[in-house]
Order: sequence, then C-alpha cells, then structure tokens
Amino acid sequence: MEPEILGLLLTVALAAGWIDAVVGGGGLLLLPALLVGAPNAPLATLLGTNKLASVFGTTSAALTYARKVRIQLRVVVPTALLALVGSGLGAGLATALTSEVLEPIIMVVLAGVALMVYFRPTMGAASDPGLRTRNRLLATIALAGLGISFYDGLIGPGTGVFLIIALTAVLGLDFVTASASAKIVNACTNLGALAVFAVGGHVDWLLGLTLAVCTILGAQIGARSALKRGSGFVRAVLLVVVLALLLRMGWDLFA
Repeated sequence: MEPEILGLLLTVALAAGWIDAVVGGGGLLLLPALLVGAPNAPLATLLGTNKLASVFGTTSAALTYARKVRIQLRVVVPTALLALVGSGLGAGLATALTSEVLEPIIMVVLAGVALMVYFRPTMGAASDPGLRTRNRLLATIALAGLGISFYDGLIGPGTGVFLIIALTAVLGLDFVTASASAKIVNACTNLGALAVFAVGGHVDWLLGLTLAVCTILGAQIGARSALKRGSGFVRAVLLVVVLALLLRMGWDLFA
C-alpha cells in the first residue's frame, strides 16, 4: 500500500475512533476509506479488517468509561452475551447478502431517530429510573442483543447510535451512561463479527492492527471529551452523526 494511502487511512481511523467513543458510527468513515484505499480487496476482507480496528478502539473507550461511569450491568451483561451471537450471525450472512434492501429501511429508522432526538431535548439529558421496568429491560436486551448486533455484523455503521437510542429512549439512561454502556455491547458485537470473519480468512491482520493504534488513540480522546462535556455534548454529536449517516446512505442509494 502506498504511504499516502496508508497515511489517509490512519487519519480516518483516528477520527473513527473518536466518533465511536462518543456516540458510535465510526464505520461511517473507516469502511468507505478502506473501500477507496484497497479497491481490489474483497468486501468481506474490508469488513473484517474494519472490525479488527474497531474492536480495539471500542474496547479502549469502554474501559475509560467504566472507570468514571456506573455501568448498568444488569442490562449490559446479558445484552453483550447475546450480541456475540447476534453479530456473528450477521457477519455469517455478510458475504451472501447486499445492503440495498436494508438501506432504505435503515434510512427511515435513522430519520425517526433524528426527529426524536431533536424534538425531545430532555431525552437523555438526565437519568429516568422510572422507565427501568422488567418488561422494558427485557425488550432492550432483546432489541440490542439480537437485532442491533445482527445489523452490526451484517453492515455496521451506526450501531453505536442505535444502541444509545435504545438505552435512552426505552430505559431512560442519560446520554453519557448510555454511551458508556453501549461501548461494552458494541465491543462484543465487533468481537463476534470479527471471529466469523477471521475463521473465514477475511481479515488483513497487519493493516487492521496498524489502524487499531489510531482507533485506540481516537477512542481515548473521544471518551474523555464525552465525560468532560456531558450529555449535551453527546446529544449534539449524536445528531451530527445521524444526519451524516442519512446523507451517506442517501448518496449510496440514489447516486
């Protein structure tokens, strides 16, 4: 790989690590960059390499959050365990299916997310323990542990956004706590998908580990920014990332 291409990928990996640590969605940057930087590589290999870099960054962010934020373990532990399975199933289908059918549906969901966050400014601003009923807890575990993680293994970008919305809208967590909890689940979704791609030989280990250095650095900066600036900052970044995802998917769909 030419030095200028590698330099571009490293820079994008740094930015992706930052975005992933704050709200998720780093794949919005890194995966397209890999497609441009290695146009002749199989798509499955690029997906697997992206997961390798992402799992390091997300895990790094999760560890930083865990030292400062009280993680909702009764939600995170069962969700993370299910996520290993759900993302693995998604990754298993990634080489056989295309995203053309799913992208319009995801765009509608993202548009709903943007409207919800924008028109409900109090959502995620503060914790609402009253929403944490047994039924809501089970619904969140099923939605995040199987549905969202399956999407992460199959396509990926925006997984962190969906996890945060599930944790804030359904369980009433504040944005910072939701982001911290989402990172642990997201690390498991990345790990489950990575395992499937690795078994299939669809990982460029040297490139992925090189990019991982930058995703870790970006994740550390992002997690510390979120902890320092609070839920309002996370909400603002969330809106920007959701709009960027919509624009990106719209471009792919209609261009």
